[in-house]
Amino acid sequence: MASVNMADVKRLRELTAAGMMDCKKALEEAEGDFDKAVDILRVKGAKDVGKREARTASNGLVAVKHEGEGLAALLELNCETDFVAKGERFQELAAAVVAHVLATRPADVPSLLESELDGKTIKEHLDEANAALGEKIEVRRFTVLEGGYVASYMHKTDPQLPPAVGVLVQLDTANPEVAKDIAQHTAAMAPKYLSPNSVPADVIEKERTVFEQMTREEGKPEAAIGKIVDGRINGWYKDFTLLEQAFVKDNKKSIAKVAAEAGVKVQGFARYKVGQA
Repeated sequence: MASVNMADVKRLRELTAAGMMDCKKALEEAEGDFDKAVDILRVKGAKDVGKREARTASNGLVAVKHEGEGLAALLELNCETDFVAKGERFQELAAAVVAHVLATRPADVPSLLESELDGKTIKEHLDEANAALGEKIEVRRFTVLEGGYVASYMHKTDPQLPPAVGVLVQLDTANPEVAKDIAQHTAAMAPKYLSPNSVPADVIEKERTVFEQMTREEGKPEAAIGKIVDGRINGWYKDFTLLEQAFVKDNKKSIAKVAAEAGVKVQGFARYKVGQA
């Protein structure tokens, strides 16, 4: 079997909550392939695998900018330490960049970095901040939602620091109360996709393969495996798609039902947490 380094073992343990030896064995069996090792642990029954967000050492903040009721941008700006994240210059830079994102709507991060603000590219603004603050500063990601009614929710995990969690929720019609409820739910429950129909086919195929292996290793009858796997896929949807999740304020209702009862449709969302996928 391939040798593995302890840094990968530690990273796998943080992601999956499996034991150190289980993580080491999984990486050895996967010949160092991290994603394959995750799947091996899932098949072997590590309960939290796939439900924990990957952790990184990144710090920074999430910033938001609105224009009217139907347009907003969300941005994650990273730095190396909390000390810089809570500084005025870093926060002013984040505010300027997210406003620029909303105004110019670049296609992706590289396009954003090449675009100009006040006679300099965004990359030049980041480089200047890097030099002044003594840390690596980078734009990790951004989202712009336009149309209907767009609400935001920003959450501080530490009162001394800027928001580390940010959410945008897009409804087809204005309903501030429901939008706030769904945005707060999204911040807490971290859905990955809007609905079952929005999950990429390759993601579902991978989950189905894992569930099939898991079910066979549990010794279930071959004739029952298909139905059992379908049930597990439906359970996966309830964990990872916003509309299928149980509402945090009333777990007898799905988010889809909450929206329907209010006479609105959820058209989109974005959720960022600093340093996490």
